[in-house]
Amino acid sequence: MHPRDQTIFALSSGRPPSAIAIVRVSGPEAGPVLTALAGKTPPPRVATRALLRDASRQPIDDAMVLWFPHPASATGEDVVEFHVHGGRAVLAALFAALAAFDQVRAAEPGEFTRRAFENGKLDLTEAEGLDDLIHADTDRQRRQALRQLKGLLGDRARDWRAEIVEASALIEAGIDFSDESDVPAELIAPALAKVKILVAEIEEVLAAQGQSERLRDGLVVAIAGPPNVGKSTLMNQLARREVAIVSPHAGTTRDVIEVQLDLDGYPVTVIDTAGIRETDDPVEQEGVRRARARAAEADLVLWLTDNSNADISRHGRAPVWLVRNKIDLDETARPGAQDGQGAAAAFRISANRGDGVAELISVLVRFAQDYFGSSESGLISRARQRKLLEQTADSLRRSLDVADTGEELAAEELRAAVFSLGRLLGRVDVEDILDVIFREFCVGK
Repeated sequence: MHPRDQTIFALSSGRPPSAIAIVRVSGPEAGPVLTALAGKTPPPRVATRALLRDASRQPIDDAMVLWFPHPASATGEDVVEFHVHGGRAVLAALFAALAAFDQVRAAEPGEFTRRAFENGKLDLTEAEGLDDLIHADTDRQRRQALRQLKGLLGDRARDWRAEIVEASALIEAGIDFSDESDVPAELIAPALAKVKILVAEIEEVLAAQGQSERLRDGLVVAIAGPPNVGKSTLMNQLARREVAIVSPHAGTTRDVIEVQLDLDGYPVTVIDTAGIRETDDPVEQEGVRRARARAAEADLVLWLTDNSNADISRHGRAPVWLVRNKIDLDETARPGAQDGQGAAAAFRISANRGDGVAELISVLVRFAQDYFGSSESGLISRARQRKLLEQTADSLRRSLDVADTGEELAAEELRAAVFSLGRLLGRVDVEDILDVIFREFCVGK
């Protein structure tokens, strides 16, 4: 039997131990498995209490079971959910009982969602939205992923595809009636008008400048500067916990340390780097090399200095903010921003006491707002989606350009546009990317 025709099972809730664990089973053997373990088949979609027993009739657990016959299930197949107590021993016994059935096996990562996709329960953009929802760290990421899961982009793509198919049908009808002089013009003109509207709509979506993709990936802020200026102390202040070792000795940080923050719903990765200086220590040299590389890749660099060193070293195109630390050692210094938020923004703080850190965070939030823009209405969340929409728009533009040359060429470009939208939705020629997408899912999803 092909692996896709086998029945699969997996833990679909959190890591044990837990109060309750949910084990999901999907496939043609789900019903017989339920009957064998629970001794009965409950009414569909009705939570039913049952004592689960293995093949030797030994009790496994007093559980709740749910039966979802196809096609009215999450995967489009017969699905069973066992709600059991979340101890490791209980789960081990249940897994052993499930694996003992013929043609029943443990699921691969993302296999439940892939079956839902293959059975038409969701398109590829919705599957990507589900993956983003699982991995969302902030509320804004959650809202964006939920919009994708609800089909925001997929619904628009299906509408566009239907419009293009209709326009293509008009043009091809004009080709069929080309021997009648007035018919082709009457058919092709409204088709081209429809295509112009579609190009404008897709270009409007593409003009969002990747803000939704940015929100999915997050903002990267690198803390850089010379050794022993308080970079790790500032890192701990931003994280509100001890994530980096603080020492009065220069060169303590040898590697890049990262922490994920939620700044007003915006995902921000803060990087603490090794102190940048010339050194003969090969380990520290590697730390400096990595520090320079990460600073060059960052979206914003906080260049930390103290009163002894205010030189800024640039290692990329990202804006650099000068942050003067250790103002607690200078009685005349006052915390706060000196020059606002621009490329030459400068701040005075005491990372040790926390003076000025709140003001710095406030400006970081405003920077994040500008960086991500208004992504609430964004449709695109992945580079794959953007690339295929760009291909669609290019094909539509070419169809307009070649319409005067020959209707056949215009019709061919419209077919290419339909094909690109089909790939976006995952309905044509996407086998090469399915494994890449679904293997990123959790087991049990």
